[in-house]
Amino acid sequence: MANSASTVSLHSHATSVTVFNGLNFSEWREQVNFHLGILDLDLALLEEKPADITDESSDTEKLKRKAWDKSNRLCMSFIRMTIANNIKTTLPESVTSREYLKLVEERFRSADKSLAGTLMAELTTMKYDGSRSMQQHVLEMTNTATRLKSLGMTVDDSFLMQFILNSLPPEYGPFQINYNTIKDKWDVNELSSELTQEELRLKAQGGHTVNLVGQGASKVLKPKSKKFKKKGPAKVLQVANGKKEDKANYCHFFQRPIKRQWKSVVDCPVTNVKT
Repeated sequence: MANSASTVSLHSHATSVTVFNGLNFSEWREQVNFHLGILDLDLALLEEKPADITDESSDTEKLKRKAWDKSNRLCMSFIRMTIANNIKTTLPESVTSREYLKLVEERFRSADKSLAGTLMAELTTMKYDGSRSMQQHVLEMTNTATRLKSLGMTVDDSFLMQFILNSLPPEYGPFQINYNTIKDKWDVNELSSELTQEELRLKAQGGHTVNLVGQGASKVLKPKSKKFKKKGPAKVLQVANGKKEDKANYCHFFQRPIKRQWKSVVDCPVTNVKT
């Protein structure tokens, strides 16, 4: 019953490990060591294979060899369960679990160098585009630095913080200036906290600006009512044909508009009077 429970636990831990695909050796190796350590099965990885049992072996030596053999067997099963099938078939099984891990490392470690170059390029060129929160952005850059460390490339915190500052858009310019002027430098966690507060401030400021713009637009689109002074009727006269004529071009004597050949009322041969 205990063996059955142990087998289930081993399988459960194995399924939670990132599968080795030939390009993620460091990450995979770290997880394998961690889970086997939790299960207390890493004896075969930590110690060389004990001497073979003979008639002269002591009980202590026999127990040690028995414990090592069990650890080696379970370690090998665990390791192979976490390797992609196309890679697993190319590796020999007639070695110890410790030698097996070393063989995998020798064959695929070079792939880590290529991955490290890719991750470093991502870290130095990453930009914050606003598609996620500032906290998530900083966390991703921190995780990238952690992955580089697992590949043998340690990124100092001061460099990481500078990469984070370089990834900020122009609206964070005042924040960067303020950071460069303070005497006490922050760590990554403090920088993340301060950037989160700055993000909230900029969002609030942006929302206020939008409201002001909207209010201004509504005032422009809604014209003010104009107050007109009441004026008397226009000084025009209605004539028989229904047309309105200006008083200046109307002959009061004939009670009709002036003729076209008359330039004004003063040219009227009868009235010759300007009314």
